[in-house]
Amino acid sequence: MTLDDLYPLLRLLAQGEFRSGEVLAKELGITRAGIWKQIQLLNAVPGIAIESVHGKGYKLESGLQVLDACRIHNRVPESIRSRLGGLKILVETDSTNDWLRDHTSADLHTGQACIAEYQRAARGRRGRQWVCVFGSNIYLSLAWRFDLPMADLAGLSLAAGVNVARVLTAHGLQAHGLKWPNDIYLKGRKLGGILVEASGEMAGPSLAIIGVGINVKLSGDSTQGIDQPWTDMANHLETLPDRNQLCGDLLAGLMDTCLTYQKQGLSPFLEDWKGYDIYLGQPVTLHMGNQVARGIYCGLDERGGLVLEQSDGCRSWYAGEVSLRGGETDE
Repeated sequence: MTLDDLYPLLRLLAQGEFRSGEVLAKELGITRAGIWKQIQLLNAVPGIAIESVHGKGYKLESGLQVLDACRIHNRVPESIRSRLGGLKILVETDSTNDWLRDHTSADLHTGQACIAEYQRAARGRRGRQWVCVFGSNIYLSLAWRFDLPMADLAGLSLAAGVNVARVLTAHGLQAHGLKWPNDIYLKGRKLGGILVEASGEMAGPSLAIIGVGINVKLSGDSTQGIDQPWTDMANHLETLPDRNQLCGDLLAGLMDTCLTYQKQGLSPFLEDWKGYDIYLGQPVTLHMGNQVARGIYCGLDERGGLVLEQSDGCRSWYAGEVSLRGGETDE
């Protein structure tokens, strides 16, 4: 039995009121034994905990905002809404980026988006696994066609990061920033990330799939496999934003990013990136395979490359395998 099969029961339990097994069975047209079996399966899903009280029934221990395609779609401004050809809500998938790649044609003329309640095999940059919790965090991807050569999309993840940071600011978050090339940090801990995968002809057109993952609320059990300092929005906000509103605003922001990037490239985003840049002016270490470079991080060049000041001058770095860590100055 998949999460898709269990989703109707989950939606009922998410309404905040106790429901008896008898009532649930009648509403879903199955036996009480079937309800009990589904509840056991749901309790085994990371991020889901169902409260059971004798004489009252069942409900979720904490409120769950299930994704609503209509509410999300309506958050996209009317001025650009027609540019979104489809929005799919997935109960579970291996990866929203992979799902879009498998369900998007090469001759795409409008944006296509999908958002998942849960990802089984989410990944970040360099193939690292992304820890997922059901129904709590943001797992969103947007496919967009650009009339640009693939090489010109090198700065797209930076532009997307700027718009994601703007949206988080608009929803009350403070002190978050961007770490080159595609991580979202908050007070020294990772909050989220962006993964852009491009395909197409060298001379264009190109298809980009932009994936965004944001930790909204992580449960204790789900964090055991995280191998780096992490945080979530719940640790920094008294009241979490409405999940559907946040998804809609992120989607609208990504669409606006794509429209702007098609016409003007990375340049309109560089000033805001500078404001969110968490390492600007600091000594850093760059790792590229077995190579290590140290120096003062001076921000980005016009193509989105990381500029490092060393004893022999400044140099820009573009390689996708470069990671950034705090370090010592080059001597």
